[in-house]
Amino acid sequence: MTGTMNLRSRAQLLGCVLGLRSLALVLWGIPGARALDNGLAMTPTMGWLHWERFMCNTDCEEDPDSCVSEKLFMQMADLMDSEGWRDVGYEYLCIDDCWMAPQRDSKGRLQADPKRFPGGIRRLADYVHGKGLKLGIYADVGKLTCAGFPGSYGYYDIDAKTFADWGVDLLKFDGCHFDTLVDLADGYKYMSLALNRTGRSIVYSCEWPLYMMPFRKPNYTEVREYCNHWRNFADIYDAWQSVKSVLDWTSSNQEKIVDAAGPGGWNDPDMLVIGNFGLSWDQQITQMALWAIMAAPLFMSNDLRQISPQAKALLQDKDVIAINQDPLGKQGYRLRKEDNIEVWERPLSDFAWAVAMVNLQEIGGPRFHTISLSSLGGGLACLPACLITELLPVKGKLGFYEWTSSLKLRINPTGTVLLRLDRTN
Repeated sequence: MTGTMNLRSRAQLLGCVLGLRSLALVLWGIPGARALDNGLAMTPTMGWLHWERFMCNTDCEEDPDSCVSEKLFMQMADLMDSEGWRDVGYEYLCIDDCWMAPQRDSKGRLQADPKRFPGGIRRLADYVHGKGLKLGIYADVGKLTCAGFPGSYGYYDIDAKTFADWGVDLLKFDGCHFDTLVDLADGYKYMSLALNRTGRSIVYSCEWPLYMMPFRKPNYTEVREYCNHWRNFADIYDAWQSVKSVLDWTSSNQEKIVDAAGPGGWNDPDMLVIGNFGLSWDQQITQMALWAIMAAPLFMSNDLRQISPQAKALLQDKDVIAINQDPLGKQGYRLRKEDNIEVWERPLSDFAWAVAMVNLQEIGGPRFHTISLSSLGGGLACLPACLITELLPVKGKLGFYEWTSSLKLRINPTGTVLLRLDRTN
């Protein structure tokens, strides 16, 4: 574990430490692109979102317990309050598409479906706020939402004011049914300004890069000026192939997107599907670990009424959430990939690092992988030594290691080992 070093070597090494630490302070102090100036999402937003699990189920006669309705959201609010979700940071309860009535009202305002939301969104917001939570809602930059309900095109000011009047705290703004790229970009910008003009604090979640990308490279500096987080890739599904595709896209494009993330603005790889049907236990660990490394907004999409104790414990793991919410606000990245093993790392506050090792091989049993500690964090992570703690899949301190040490770990197929490295002097 730890080797021996003579006094001269230690002195030289400590000199390197001081020099590299100064360099790190300079580099980590460089601000990213200017963030949306609304004072929100200084760490990645956390909450619950209905879409992946409940989709556009509007049939409350056939399926009263799973349709998109006031009842569903009130039940989820009750559980977020009583089952510890709010206490660990999941504070936003978010409505996605299919909440609306088919037409606007006589004054041009959006309205909730009167049968499924008999009290309207204002009453639901009051109920959610009474649980110490915040309410998110969905709209679309185009003429229609993706499911065909009224879009916000031509109504940005009215819709922003309506959401503020209802007490909404987050807007997820989709990008279906736009006519031109100018309409798309201008619509996202206009709604951002319209929300700020209401005077209410409303987190702004965009899908601007996702819809821009097939036609033109997104300008992430510009996106960050208007949005608190933004989607880059297709909707996630309750399947390992989908989770893996998100990770592949993120690592392949990390040079474009990682520097855009930081306090006030985050890359959004989409929902956590932990606690559903499609992922093995190791794959659920991988999603939780990598979403923490990526500084991703943590929006669960699952049924909190039926979630297993094991999945609940993973989603509420305070040590992993602390990695995700680290105040330094730097997104992690894939350091390398070799022989179907990926190593990801993320700089944390107080000169700590998070490291994840992922076994992408889908055949055979667990595999061993050895990493040199001097290769992590640009050589800084364990210089001159560090305390290594395993957070997933098993908690426990692995011990103190010197910079010259190597670490050998056993990783299950499609599983991940998540470590925290705290540097010592």
